[in-house]
Amino acid sequence: MHALHPLRAELVAHPLYGSLRTLADVRVFQEHHVFAVWDFMSLLKALQRALTCIEIPWRPVGDPVARRLINEIVVGEECDDDGHGGYIAHFDLYTMSMREAGASTRGIEDVLARLGRGESVESALANAPRAAANFNRVTFGIVQSGSVPAIAAAFTLGREDVIPDMFRQLVRDLDGSGGSRLPALVDYLERHVALDGERHGPMAARMLASVCGDDDGAWHSARAAAEASIRARIALWDGILEALRAPTVRSLSTATA
Repeated sequence: MHALHPLRAELVAHPLYGSLRTLADVRVFQEHHVFAVWDFMSLLKALQRALTCIEIPWRPVGDPVARRLINEIVVGEECDDDGHGGYIAHFDLYTMSMREAGASTRGIEDVLARLGRGESVESALANAPRAAANFNRVTFGIVQSGSVPAIAAAFTLGREDVIPDMFRQLVRDLDGSGGSRLPALVDYLERHVALDGERHGPMAARMLASVCGDDDGAWHSARAAAEASIRARIALWDGILEALRAPTVRSLSTATA
């Protein structure tokens, strides 16, 4: 969608890249960004629910191409090869990278615990970093809309399409500030650059085309959701940059050290 190019360019050129100069900066980044890693899975699962049959008894629902694409992405995200003969979810890989960096996982663990007790998403986000919570609200607003074109566009154009370019910038940033000390984080970022750029991104684009087809209304909904998602990401990056620049606002781990 050509109309999204200026927003996409703004995101890829964000000043956050180049600002992760110390390990403390990386911790602040991760303690915000983990919420985007988490809510990504809800976008993915919403698509799996809409485009495949997860009910019993099973029925052959929807376009088989879309079913194949979304199920393959689920396998890659939820139980990827861990490189050691086992499997790991990308969310778990990310939280492992946080512990490696000394970042606190208390914020995201609090959200997951609250959800496990039956609280709503809004209630569960009560103690999350403000910028991260606002980002999550946009994501779950799209999920809760029930619009498959909107969810597919948020996933494809708001995530899979932009993640490789964003993460390449972050890898360069980390390489200049001691990324060799953070192998799990660099592995997570590089894995997504490769998977999303070479496989998941093109697959998601085909899925979005399948969902919207020749329906102008569907494409309108898709564009609006994609724009909202990219704007939300820019606002998240703005919030992290603000936290990095505020001397009294540091990571949860350093604040309690």
